[in-house]
Parts: sequence; structure tokens; C-alpha cells
Amino acid sequence: MTPQASRPLRTADVARESGWSVQQVRDLERLGVLPPAARSANGYRSYGPEHVRALRAYRGLASAAGPVVARRLLAEAMTGTLTDVAAAIGAVHVRLAGERDEALRARAALGAIEGEESGPDADVMTITQLAAALGVRTSTLRFWEQEGLAVPERVTTLRARQYGPAAIREARIVAALRSSGYGIPAVRDVVGSLRRLPGVDEGIAEARLILDRRLDQIATRTVALLRAGADLAAVLDPAGT
Repeated sequence: MTPQASRPLRTADVARESGWSVQQVRDLERLGVLPPAARSANGYRSYGPEHVRALRAYRGLASAAGPVVARRLLAEAMTGTLTDVAAAIGAVHVRLAGERDEALRARAALGAIEGEESGPDADVMTITQLAAALGVRTSTLRFWEQEGLAVPERVTTLRARQYGPAAIREARIVAALRSSGYGIPAVRDVVGSLRRLPGVDEGIAEARLILDRRLDQIATRTVALLRAGADLAAVLDPAGT
């Protein structure tokens, strides 16, 4: 639906056109997401198409980068220069591209793990060796252990940790997921699924499915950012719409 340009818009009109509630429109105006509304003689707010576009831009930015970043970007758009706003939007694109690259690297790591064979004669690693192989600190492995992730198969009387093939593989999967931005609770759920599944391949397939869902989410956020960019451009340059 195209905003009515021939008459001022009421709060309810803007809410209907943008998909937000009346209270959300008022709250977002208060937070600086919208240009200040004009006031009629009787004190009622009076909006225009630029307010609808700003709200649509905010929705896309919030989906792509989160509400805090979206509010900052819209507030900057009201007061900053076109160059500054374009740079901020570009930074969000770069961040999304980085998240996508991390997820793809994690998928590649899972593929490498899946292609390996580990038998009873495979090497056992100390915590120092495993940390070096994963590119993390030994304190990180201890933290993962406390959280129920990548648990060593044996701890000697001198508190030396030893990781066998299964524990090493699990640690590598944890590292792959963590490097892709997954928090500890989400990784714990994955590891729990891996342990319940009958074989290594099934566990890795489950982890890959989770990464595929993350890639889908990043793609959705990227499309939302593209749409928000078009709406934001219309806010910055109404004459070009």
C-alpha cells in the first residue's frame, strides 16, 4: 500500500501503512527513529510518507542488525551526512558478509572432520596440544569442559587432561560452531544431540544442518538490509522517489 501524499497521516494511518502498532509508532518517534511529527492546532500528531518509509527502513535494519543498531542508524540519518549514513550501512553489509564467511568456514571444517578416519590407535592429545591444534587457549578448553563441552576422556592424578579421538573430534566441532558465532547454550544443545546420535556421521550431519540454518538466517537478514537501504534512501532523498 502506498502512503497517501495528499493529506496528513494520523498515527493510526502510519501504523497501518508501516505494519507497526500505534504505540510502537509513538515509542519509535520518541526514540528518534522518526522525524518529529508536526502538531496540529488541537495537538494531534500529523505525519507524512517520510515517516512510513523511516519505519519500514527501521524494520529492515532491525532484522538485519538488531534494534539497537537500527535505532542508531535512523537517528544518524536524521542528523548526519549522506556519507556517514552510507558508511554505517556498508559496515552492516561487511558484518553480515563476515558472519557468512565464518559459517562457511565452519561447514568446511565439519567436512574435513567427517572425511577423517579415527581408530583405536589414533593419537591422544594433551590439553596443550589440542589447544594448539584448534587455535584456542587452554583456558578456553577448560571453560568448555566446565560447560559440558569437549570433555577429556581422562584426567590423571596430576590433573593432566588427555583427549582421545572422540573427545578431539567433539572439540573440533565445538570450535567450528563457536567460530561461527554460536553461544554456549546453542553449542551445548548441538553437542547433546551429537552424543545421542548413533554415529559420528549422524552427529556431524546435525551440526551441518544447524550451520545451514544459520546461513539461511544470514541470507534473510541480508535481503532485509537491501530493502531497508531502499527505504532509507527515500528518507534521505525524498525528491528521488
